[in-house]
Formats: sequence, structure tokens, C-alpha cells
Amino acid sequence: MALTESTMLELGTHAPDFALTDVTTGKQVRRDDFRGKALLVMFICTHCPYVKHIEKTLGKLGRDYADKPLAIVAISSNDAATHPEDRPEGLKAQAEAHGFPFPYLYDETQDVARAYKAACTPDPFLFDANHKLVYRGQYDSSRPGNGVPVTGEDLRAAMDAVLAGKPVSKDQRPSIGCNIKWRG
Repeated sequence: MALTESTMLELGTHAPDFALTDVTTGKQVRRDDFRGKALLVMFICTHCPYVKHIEKTLGKLGRDYADKPLAIVAISSNDAATHPEDRPEGLKAQAEAHGFPFPYLYDETQDVARAYKAACTPDPFLFDANHKLVYRGQYDSSRPGNGVPVTGEDLRAAMDAVLAGKPVSKDQRPSIGCNIKWRG
């Protein structure tokens, strides 16, 4: 495991386009399916201990915001040849086990991860209703073994600000996790 920080993509960046298959439904999901809604894009996977540390709370996060004008998608971009647990069937099992109520997309070519400059898992990117980046950074201050409860407070504060039409604090700390497993 290589401990990696998110790249902290420049705030105001427009959400890069994507059209990927949802591993739970088999349907194609596009960025433009969420026009007029805020959009949370989270790069996650099945095997990373940092994702495992928060995955039980991701389903609740999705359910808590399900009736809001905010869409959530998770994307796995890891090379499944070197990390077979990150194949679509493994992602589907993770989504089902943790009750993810949002699409979980597989980025086999890794083009979407590159477009977002995603670096680690988890790596969340929150865009406003115009799909301009307003938050990129940590889920919360909890890390495996540090004893801090997993709450998602940093990301939730940003989501709540966007939904209330308020500015998101620019004091944002990078996400930390496993590096995305790029193809050789």
C-alpha cells in the first residue's frame, strides 16, 4: 500500500465528463444525467484499508442525501488485472454489502480517474449544481487506527453548504489513502 494524498484539483474546475457502467444495474451512467443537481464523485475501491474504514458509512451518506438535489456516484478505477478484488463483481458485492444507494461505476480504461486527477482511494470531489468544483479533500479526520469516529463531517459540511446555497469553506484538507492502481 502506498499512502497517497489527493491532488487537490483546483476549485472551480468543471466536472469532467464520464459515461461508465454501473456495476449494480448494468446501466450506463453519465455526468449529464445529473444536470441541475450538485454532484459528488467519490473514487473508491474494495481492497483499500482507508476505504474499508469508511465504507460502512457510505450507504448512510447516500440515504441521508437521497431526497436532496444532489447526486452521488462512486467510481473504481483500479487496475483489476493486478487487483482482482476490484473487478466489477467485487465492486457489486461491496455495494450490496454496504447498501450503497448510488451508482457504483467501473472505470476500466482509467480515463475518468485521469480526467479528475484522482490520486487515492477514497478521493471525493463535490461539484455545485453548475458542476463547478467546490470541495475536494478528506471525508473526515478519521483514519484506520487513529481512534477518531468515522462521521464524514468534512464532506457533509461541504454538501450541506452547497445545498443551502452557501459558500464552502476553502480550508480543505487532502484525502489520504491508497494510491489508485494504475495500469503498467
